[in-house]
Amino acid sequence: MITDTASLAAFCKRLADSPYVTVDTEFMREKTYWPLLCLVQVAGSGGAAVIDALAKGIDLKPLFGLLADRKILKVFHAGRQDLEIFFHLSGCVPTPIFDSQVAAMVCGFGEQVSYEVLATKLTNARIDKSSRFTDWSHRPLSERQISYALSDVTHLRTIYEKLQIKLNGNGRTNWLEEEMAVLTARETYDLDPALAFRRIKSRSANRQFLAVLRELAAWREKEAQRRDLPRNRVLRDDPLVEIAHHLPSTTGELARTRGLGHQLVEGAAGAALLRAVKRGIEVPEEDCPEPRLKPALPRGLGPVIELLKVLMKMKCEEKGVAQKLLASSADIELIAAYGKKAQVPAMHGWRLQVFGEEALKLRRGDTALAIKGKKLVLLDKEAGPNS
Repeated sequence: MITDTASLAAFCKRLADSPYVTVDTEFMREKTYWPLLCLVQVAGSGGAAVIDALAKGIDLKPLFGLLADRKILKVFHAGRQDLEIFFHLSGCVPTPIFDSQVAAMVCGFGEQVSYEVLATKLTNARIDKSSRFTDWSHRPLSERQISYALSDVTHLRTIYEKLQIKLNGNGRTNWLEEEMAVLTARETYDLDPALAFRRIKSRSANRQFLAVLRELAAWREKEAQRRDLPRNRVLRDDPLVEIAHHLPSTTGELARTRGLGHQLVEGAAGAALLRAVKRGIEVPEEDCPEPRLKPALPRGLGPVIELLKVLMKMKCEEKGVAQKLLASSADIELIAAYGKKAQVPAMHGWRLQVFGEEALKLRRGDTALAIKGKKLVLLDKEAGPNS
């Protein structure tokens, strides 16, 4: 376990010539807005180590330099939160990357396959799960805890190598590259407080309501960041929605909102909420947010939607790719309603080749589904049966 900057620098230097390194983190987030990074596990051709991110005086810059080295591939499993942590701490997203969970979905291992399942299937390893719910901020850590943490990157080396062989063999490397482009984009992690209102569930399509809610949610987001508290510890969603509906202009009116304590209403937070309401009300009509309503689907589409779902399941089994990666139920509904004009991932890139094109042909009536023996097949009007 590395606990000082000099040892970390020496370790990162040993890994500098590695073609790839495997990376994982242990963090706590229950009581903070920003994840509290506790450990970073890294393994490469130069060895493996657990880095104590909470060690007194340790500087993680050597690690950030390693993660920023474009000559080294960084391998994660379900790495989105890990990448978010590194972006927050260093200002950079590690690149290039390989996410073994996404790669496994591309290679037919199912929906969001766990690290433990992949380790069992690809390395015959059995992961000891007893330390999964450890408080990683507590010190000292036991040898068992350290061993558990280290296993998250040691087995990942074999998992990566075997998945890479599968990707090279089935010609799907470019599929994965499309997914990794999203994970390495700064905008994936650079959260704009002005967009925080989109995470709040509300059925209202009133644009002024949305303008007020946008201001209220932006205040909460900035306040949560400033105080390093979870959003709901600052203020829950329901009071924000109620305030945006009732548009209070005085402390007395604000006090009628359920879930607001007297101290909050009478204090600086209450004044800030009233200012946010005022800013939202003053937003010109043309600058108010557009509601994100589920498109009204034409009547009678139910059977078409179900038929497209059958086609998707057929294609997923045929190609060995997870359904969740290909299209959601909402995506299928939009394809059924709008065809190639549907704004969904299945109308672009590898998804279009695997499923989208056939879905459009089926929707147009250029192909049909039929049972041949015990197998579902596509019947092309011109070419005949195509299994």
